[in-house]
Amino acid sequence: MVVCGRSLARAQPLAQTLGARDERVSVAEIDRTTANAAALAALRVFCVVDAAGPFQAQDLSFARAAIEAGCHYVDLADARDYVAAFPDLDAAAQARGVLAVTGASSTPALSHAVLDDLTRGWQRVDSVEIAISPGNRAPLGLSVIKGILSYVGRPVRVWRHGRWTQAPGWGLLTRRPFGDLGLRFLSLCETPDLDLVPQRFARVRHAVFRAGLELSFLHLGLWLLSLAVRAGWMKSLVPLAEPLRDAATLFQALGGNSGGMVVDVEGVYGDGARLRAVWTLIADAGDGPQIPALPALCVVRALVAGSLPQRGAMACVGVIDLTAIEGQFKRFAIRTEHETLTFERAALFQRALSTFDQMPARLRAVHAPDPACELEGEVDIDGAENIFGQAIARLFGFPRGGHKQKASVTIEREGNGEVWIRRFGASEFSSHLSAGDGADRLRERFGAMTFELEARADAAGFELSITGARVWGLNLPR
Repeated sequence: MVVCGRSLARAQPLAQTLGARDERVSVAEIDRTTANAAALAALRVFCVVDAAGPFQAQDLSFARAAIEAGCHYVDLADARDYVAAFPDLDAAAQARGVLAVTGASSTPALSHAVLDDLTRGWQRVDSVEIAISPGNRAPLGLSVIKGILSYVGRPVRVWRHGRWTQAPGWGLLTRRPFGDLGLRFLSLCETPDLDLVPQRFARVRHAVFRAGLELSFLHLGLWLLSLAVRAGWMKSLVPLAEPLRDAATLFQALGGNSGGMVVDVEGVYGDGARLRAVWTLIADAGDGPQIPALPALCVVRALVAGSLPQRGAMACVGVIDLTAIEGQFKRFAIRTEHETLTFERAALFQRALSTFDQMPARLRAVHAPDPACELEGEVDIDGAENIFGQAIARLFGFPRGGHKQKASVTIEREGNGEVWIRRFGASEFSSHLSAGDGADRLRERFGAMTFELEARADAAGFELSITGARVWGLNLPR
């Protein structure tokens, strides 16, 4: 093993630590931003592993140099554009008879190994959500911080509800459980999975990758800082990388050293059953930072063993399976669990409306989406009539009143309920519908507001009337 880096003074102690277990360890001074094929060939190595980063805004010159030197190449890149461009090296790698793999890390190697394992035997994948939240005491590497700040507040291209849309980096704020770690805030990250999931699962309608900080006030603080970029006051938060790292270091003692990762996928099994499978990883005792390197280790060991016949340049998806990676977890305080939930086969309105079958055939088809229904047309809108109502409408993104406005609606199944995304001109808003209490009852949620609805269906269609409303669980006056 040759430990390479820009600083021999920092590489030498690591080499000495490794040398205590194996004398075949040396060091070399190599800067990945300037190294060429001759410098790498002089090392006479079998495989080059690039764990330096950050890979955001980097070109492929170092990987190309390794290929030209006749070395296998593996890196831990999680930069979306870098991984997307990597297949450009395929012809060169094929010609040299080497394997060049990018993204042999938590994303996309581990995330897609989990996806392949969870969806084995499925006929369709509808939705994929991936999330990572490290412990607050994890090492704060400057390259990682710069990588995150490079997209915070900037537009990120995301595949949601069956179409490409844009959302702000560190936006799409949500909160979800991480096993016994409890609830943690999460925000949108720009990673290769945002491209690779739609590429690999042709019928998927939703693909999101989020990350979160353990301490809520740190996570929400970064979200607030992102507003400066979104508003155009700053081009990027990267210049703040060092002061933000120093500020976060002050609070390291407040958090723990346990982190987690979740892969959550919905779809249809081979027998038609609607499923949701959730894989959760928990890393205790500060072992979370070990995880990003383990897929790369698996690739190198498979190359040494001669069990990876592929040659060429590719992202690390479908290269190593989950069993191999989880086999490496056993050496650390890393545990995983897997849960599968089964949903109703019939759509929401079919189950909730007692007279669903009396409606016209076209209306029944619209309200039995599998997995979604797209509607386009024109609408007449009665807008709010007073200032208070207009303020509420503006808050939720409701459209202004008008005649024959262009409109589109997406009705999409989500679990046992549905998500409705309405687009009226420049206005777009969404809600979640679920079954209410009793027959012909529905419940619709817009953010903090929830409406109780009564439904009546007949040969002419159906009507909905509001019977109650709540804000954050508090009943509103009639």
